[in-house]
Amino acid sequence: MALGVLALLALLPILVVFFLIAVLNWSARKAMPVALILTVLMALIIWGTDFSQVSAAVINGVVLALEILFIVFGAILLLNTLKESGALQTIRAGFTSISPDRRIQAIIIAWLFGCFIEGSAGFGTPAAVAAPLLVAIGFPAMAAVAVALVIQSSPVSFGAVGTPILVGVGSGLDGQETVMSALGSMPFDEFIHSVGAQVALTHGLAGILIPLLMAGLLTRFFGKSRSFSEGFKVWRFALFAALAFVIPFYLVALLLGPEFPAMLGGLIGLLIVVPAARAGWFQPKESEIFDFEPRERWEPEWIGKLQDASSKEVASRNMGLLKAWSPYAIVALLLIVTRAVDPINDFLQQPALSFIWEGIFGSTITAEVSPLFVPGMFFVLTSIITYFVHGMHQRKGAYATAWSDTFKTWVGAAVPLLFAVPMAQVFINSASDMYQSMPIVLAEAASNMAGEVWPLFAPIVGALGAFLGGSNTVSNVMFSLFQFGTAQNLGLDVAGSRIVVSLQAVGGAAGNMVAVHNVVAASATVGLLGKEGMLIRKTLIPMTYYIIIAGMLGMGFVIGGINFWFFTAILFAIVYLFILAKNKGKNTPIDTGRKPSA
Repeated sequence: MALGVLALLALLPILVVFFLIAVLNWSARKAMPVALILTVLMALIIWGTDFSQVSAAVINGVVLALEILFIVFGAILLLNTLKESGALQTIRAGFTSISPDRRIQAIIIAWLFGCFIEGSAGFGTPAAVAAPLLVAIGFPAMAAVAVALVIQSSPVSFGAVGTPILVGVGSGLDGQETVMSALGSMPFDEFIHSVGAQVALTHGLAGILIPLLMAGLLTRFFGKSRSFSEGFKVWRFALFAALAFVIPFYLVALLLGPEFPAMLGGLIGLLIVVPAARAGWFQPKESEIFDFEPRERWEPEWIGKLQDASSKEVASRNMGLLKAWSPYAIVALLLIVTRAVDPINDFLQQPALSFIWEGIFGSTITAEVSPLFVPGMFFVLTSIITYFVHGMHQRKGAYATAWSDTFKTWVGAAVPLLFAVPMAQVFINSASDMYQSMPIVLAEAASNMAGEVWPLFAPIVGALGAFLGGSNTVSNVMFSLFQFGTAQNLGLDVAGSRIVVSLQAVGGAAGNMVAVHNVVAASATVGLLGKEGMLIRKTLIPMTYYIIIAGMLGMGFVIGGINFWFFTAILFAIVYLFILAKNKGKNTPIDTGRKPSA
């Protein structure tokens, strides 16, 4: 079968998922079973994949889905624990004292705190933390999930202490004859370090505008005026917060390696931006403060089950801010220690404490999970610690209520994830004696069409891998060798190949914004299931920006020298002029065609 025809067939499951969820507004609960059945049939009938391989992929997908569900459960439980202890009221007041402006709050919580959590844990954890926290301080559930998903971009390539680079790119390239031959005398570890630095530079340049885009999305879809320009008015603070993260982010990647750029970048950014915000730096004028309309004017689809629960939170009994925030500090500390301290890391992931099924049904697929290492375990442990730290034993039934409410919210996420993740695993593991796997077929067809301008399109392949696999790491494992080989075929040297591989990692991070797994998981934490299509349509805007900017930057890097910096200056000048034009535009309300909720 011709490559073009095969590529179109491989694209079919992706188009079906997008059409059902983003166009027809089907919930993931309805759409993903259809997508799984279609993908399985295509693998068996068209690709000729062994039945044992397809069955093993489904089993591995179920195991991975249960791991994601554990993270979701822990994140919801911790938030419900804080609600029942009264800490949420103190946290809400604390953010209001920093700034009453919702755009500023979103930048601090989703961008800076979210980047820190991403660096610590990865695997969608920041959205699971940031979204319910934003709901707790008064954001509509859909707005909270949307902005939490937007930050699943710049820090993602260095999430979970550098896993997407060290494990994703590393395992994808290490020992491969094509790579070792091209590197010559260069040590492989040195090459991986240079890839990490290149990824950080590209993320840093693309990420400068992410807080601003996030503010614009917030006001465009959830503000009274339905205007991007209302969000862009905080461009000074957004740019300040972006630079406070990306500068240390890049320097850490360049000097220390891939393990800590996101974690230290987020922490340093918080230490810079929060005191500055308290001091009034770059804050909007009192007359320009943005807030949501009263709850009764919110559209019904904005509201999640957690929204109703958070409106009934108990009084804080004058709990101090440090005590109220202590559970999140404990979570961050546990995540850092278990990821960065090798003896603890090795102990928690030892085979005796893990579930391992090697060669499922005689296939090449192995399912493996270490329950004590999954971030969800540390959320649950912190919830138990909070019970004692916050004196919840003095309120009879409060902790039981937290667990009960958590189960009610969490159970809705199980069905879509238990179909979405297996579908992605079948797609990824569809290789047979006749054809390579579906994603590799798609990537090869794309590279054949793009030719010498491949760097412009390389991030799209990374984003595709993340959209399907729900992980930058999975995307990098799948496509890093393909990207390196494509660069070599184009005649690029090691430096050029490094650039193309880095674009794979950057695109893989951007794809996390629209990955069905991440959208479902983040939505579940706020009780907002069934609205995945609306969220994907919104987050497609920043994802499209990210992969276009990354591709153009990559092409500029390949051109090199003064041409690159001229190219970059022109690019950002165009974006900046667009923002200024939006700021000067009229904030004309947009008729949504819907009546306010009663």
